[in-house]
Amino acid sequence: MAAARVLLLVSGRSESPSFAQSVCGLLGAGPGLGRWPAHCAWKQGRLVLSDQPFPGAWARLPLQRPPFCPFAALDQQLRARGAELPRNRGVDLGVAVLLQSSDQAILLTRRTRTLRVSPNLWVPPGGHVEPDEELLDGGLRELQEESGLQLPQGQFSWVPLGLWESAYPPRLSWGPPKYHHIILYLLVASRESQQQLQARIQPNPSEVSAFMWLGPDIAAVVAATENGTETPRHLPRELPPSVPAVELGEDGRARHLALPTSTLLRTTPTTAAEGIERVSSGTKFALRLWLQHLGHVHVGFFSFIWR
Repeated sequence: MAAARVLLLVSGRSESPSFAQSVCGLLGAGPGLGRWPAHCAWKQGRLVLSDQPFPGAWARLPLQRPPFCPFAALDQQLRARGAELPRNRGVDLGVAVLLQSSDQAILLTRRTRTLRVSPNLWVPPGGHVEPDEELLDGGLRELQEESGLQLPQGQFSWVPLGLWESAYPPRLSWGPPKYHHIILYLLVASRESQQQLQARIQPNPSEVSAFMWLGPDIAAVVAATENGTETPRHLPRELPPSVPAVELGEDGRARHLALPTSTLLRTTPTTAAEGIERVSSGTKFALRLWLQHLGHVHVGFFSFIWR
């Protein structure tokens, strides 16, 4: 079994959650949507979480899961469905970077249709963290691998935003979960403008099929579409019918795309529908945290780390 990447401190004891266990639940999450505060530390390549302060904790971050999270169900319920769950691994760790331009826009990328996990979803750049990497270094590496952007030292600041418990498939109605992650969202604020950053973007066509920049106004509407509710049938009057994006063609060339705004407001289907283009539920959570950060709402909830 691979070394655990997520450890929990529960009642003073250290434990590695099994694949089928809900991290939110083990940390005392109730039946509601959350958010629940989690104290965090990064120790020897592992993310340590607790619902109580502990020596070495460097942040207190909001932890959340979608209302339909498969791991919110009891282990017995999963077994009752005849689920074949992985037995040789625990909960994996991922990091995602919300890259903010100096004119306050966030970069999102669309995963290619050929990816095995979460195809065709709009997400911020991100992925795994190597055991010998720091969290920020892993996030910046993933940003460069997916978008081609390398941020010069001294030209950005960063802060951890929050933690998301992620499953794929995302609903039990889609089938038993095959992947279980805790995603740490990092806000990286660049001193460069959207135009300056876009001029240097070189998407990796094996992972990224399109990218776009979201400003606060559109992001607020996208973030307000909670998964677990129906997709809005009509756009608010103040919303534009489309948002500008850049898409990679089959020949690898970039072309401008008018992406229907309604696409960004879709929610997770109740039945299996891989490949339906939408913004992931974790991304909506991260956008809500970003908007709070911009508006200085509930700032005391976060412990900031700038470098």
